[in-house]
Amino acid sequence: MALEQQIQSDIIAAMKAKETTRLAAIRGIKAAILLAKTAEGGNGEISDAEIVKIIQKLVKQRKESAEIYTQQNRPELAENELAEATAMEVYLPKQLDEAEVEAILSGIISEIGASQPSDMGKVMGVATKRLAGQADGKLISTLVKKLLAR
Repeated sequence: MALEQQIQSDIIAAMKAKETTRLAAIRGIKAAILLAKTAEGGNGEISDAEIVKIIQKLVKQRKESAEIYTQQNRPELAENELAEATAMEVYLPKQLDEAEVEAILSGIISEIGASQPSDMGKVMGVATKRLAGQADGKLISTLVKKLLAR
């Protein structure tokens, strides 16, 4: 089943189960997909890969909002944002853990022949393409810096 159809059927399931937080999160995804489909220059179609990018962006926004709410001493709002982010992450590919990402980055560094911190741009270019959707960009950047500093 295509990701968009899965999201639509999950909206119905969440409505029937009266899961308000999950429903709000999935409706947010659906709204973002509709915006992307109707955006200027679009053809009304959207691929699963594009949907995954949209969901990653939404999850990142929710986590950043939760962080801000926590800093402003609003734990109830932060909790809601994190719950929505968790509901959205169901549609993302399995995230690699730090050790797996580090192993892949070590392979990329040796493959490219990078040896110093000034080679970070080359490594990041390859790494972000290869690890798209499987690891956070901030984690990739941190690990590349660490590996090239050795």
